[in-house]
Amino acid sequence: MTCRFTAGRVPATGLTELFGTVPRWRRWLEVEAALAHCQATAGLIPAEAATAIVDACRVERLDLDRVRADVVRMSHPLMPLITELSRVVGDPHGGWVHWGATTQNITQTGDVLVLRDAHDLLLDTLARILGSLADLAERGADLPMAGRTHGQHAVPITFGLKVASWIDEIDRHVERLWQLRPRLTMAILGGAAGTFASFGDRGPELQAAVADRLGLTPMAVPSRAVTDHLAEFVCVLGLLAGSCGRIAREVYALMSTELGEVEEPVPSGTVGSSTMPQKRNPQLSQDVLGITAEIRALVPLALESMHNEHEADHLPSALFETLARACVLTGDSLTRVEVIVSGLRLNPGRMRANIDLSDGMITAEALMLELGRLMGRQEAHHVVYEAAQSAASEGRSFPELLAADPRIVARLDADTIDALLRPDRHTGASAATARAAAAAARRTASGTRARLAGPGV
Repeated sequence: MTCRFTAGRVPATGLTELFGTVPRWRRWLEVEAALAHCQATAGLIPAEAATAIVDACRVERLDLDRVRADVVRMSHPLMPLITELSRVVGDPHGGWVHWGATTQNITQTGDVLVLRDAHDLLLDTLARILGSLADLAERGADLPMAGRTHGQHAVPITFGLKVASWIDEIDRHVERLWQLRPRLTMAILGGAAGTFASFGDRGPELQAAVADRLGLTPMAVPSRAVTDHLAEFVCVLGLLAGSCGRIAREVYALMSTELGEVEEPVPSGTVGSSTMPQKRNPQLSQDVLGITAEIRALVPLALESMHNEHEADHLPSALFETLARACVLTGDSLTRVEVIVSGLRLNPGRMRANIDLSDGMITAEALMLELGRLMGRQEAHHVVYEAAQSAASEGRSFPELLAADPRIVARLDADTIDALLRPDRHTGASAATARAAAAAARRTASGTRARLAGPGV
């Protein structure tokens, strides 16, 4: 289990409360009420019974202590709730409660309503993160820094380009979440084995009506063994966790004392160590790294839950616990990422100082390309390579080695060489890419908020 020391300064998403026992019971009762209403409309149960059942399907009317005690006694997740609901409905209508349905019809459909709420909360948080990332990309659009590959200086980039890559991934995760929503939010009301037999010839019509009343879509084949649409949600959350972990890993690395190019928010009064007063630790980033590792570890469990035997077994129930854990952990991760990216402090001075550590070699590509126009690319690569390797292995000045090479000075004057070694002149499309990504982030954030606020989502 990850040790998290930052919960007091990270806002909650409300996801934990969604998955509590009583909120789940409330959703299950909502399905029972919809079932009774639609059955009465279809002529499957008396209208008076449906009215009584719908009126009773509120947790406030039930003796929840009795339900809890019976859950332990019966060792069943739903039967105690049905028994108590029937008692509250009373004679002569209590016998029509849960007519023709099986437990998983109610629990899975109700849990899907919970997952829909979780889906909304996660998307809302992602919209805010994208807005903060857009601001961050624009702040760093023209800010040169060392681009690094394999832990070594590569070519100059701008900080905004780095943020643009974060936006690009998060934007796709938002798209994935919207794409899976119709598959995630499906009602299952096929009876004990998905045959609709208990509902007569009105089964498919009844499932469609209940789904419509709940704002869901009906399962084409209401098999209790089908769980790929639920496992898909966990898989996408695993992908999102990968991107959040990448952002956290990057901030963690850039915040190191040796680099010092960025710093996550460190509120006044934060203590990094009981014995080292100077410590300003990347606590939020470390939290995200630990939390996202847990989320990714849930993906194999979700995939294993698809291996149901015959028409049903226990795995869908176990899958919901995986789904709940993945959603809550994702919310924990996203709230921290939001705090990080909205309050990230940039250090342009350290970025420039770190660029200069390689004494101009970070722009060797620019020099090689210009020289290549005059002597051919392969020869230019060889000439610049010799200078760079001598500078690195012998501790000599790269610019001085260039200025002393007759093959170079015969083709490039000192001012041209000096200009080619300026890192801010070799950042390519970094700034434009950062601004384009910021605009895309704002479009996605705005579109997501509009869809969440709209009817039917």
